[in-house]
Amino acid sequence: MFPIRDHNPSERTPYVLYALIAANVAAFLLQLPYTGSERAMLAFWRDWAMIPVAVTEGGEWHGVVTSMFLHAGIFHLAGNMLFLWIFGDNLEDQLGHLGFLIFYFAAGIAAALAHIAADPGSAVPTVGASGAIGGVMGGYLLLFPRAKVDILLIFIVFFRVFTIPAWIMLGLWFGMQIFSGLSTPTGGGGVAYWAHAGGFLAGIALALPAWLRRGAGDYWRQTHGVPPHPGAEYSPTSIPRIRRRRN
Repeated sequence: MFPIRDHNPSERTPYVLYALIAANVAAFLLQLPYTGSERAMLAFWRDWAMIPVAVTEGGEWHGVVTSMFLHAGIFHLAGNMLFLWIFGDNLEDQLGHLGFLIFYFAAGIAAALAHIAADPGSAVPTVGASGAIGGVMGGYLLLFPRAKVDILLIFIVFFRVFTIPAWIMLGLWFGMQIFSGLSTPTGGGGVAYWAHAGGFLAGIALALPAWLRRGAGDYWRQTHGVPPHPGAEYSPTSIPRIRRRRN
């Protein structure tokens, strides 16, 4: 189950969002020459990924930022950019270009710190924009809890698109990060669940001033938790069920 679009159009062009996506794609292309050699790839990660023990014991803080633009594979990159594309334009719309840029980096740094705090002695390189994007999702939840989000549900051979409120989709995503983080032994697994959860909570905190300036609870009552401008309307969308062939 993953989102494919929301019903919350932007009123301004999200130039910072475009630049962030372009930067992530460019960074992925730059690392491609190293993927043919495991030794070269490990050396690249050692220089540019975020390694908790290198931060806590070696003071190598640059990886906290550079790791936000690196990805472990094309699907890792594509998934992160999809989430950023869906939710990021609306945050930039509300926070402004510079405000959104600061928000994004602050959420990413907070996510990295949460990951380090969870396992400060880990020597496993960490890469990905997921923590910063988790922050974007947290900010989106605070400002637009009832915005409509279309999700694609895939169950074996059943495919269907459903429209649900943002708070359900984002709440489930956050709950999965907490559950997975608690279920994964320290130093185990290949996903930085606590970075995701930390970024999400940081995003809520960072978006709080914007929410308060708009009236806090009054803002929700005025907008009913949906965008303060007309939402996009899509025709009912469903992907037909693909039945198994009988020989």
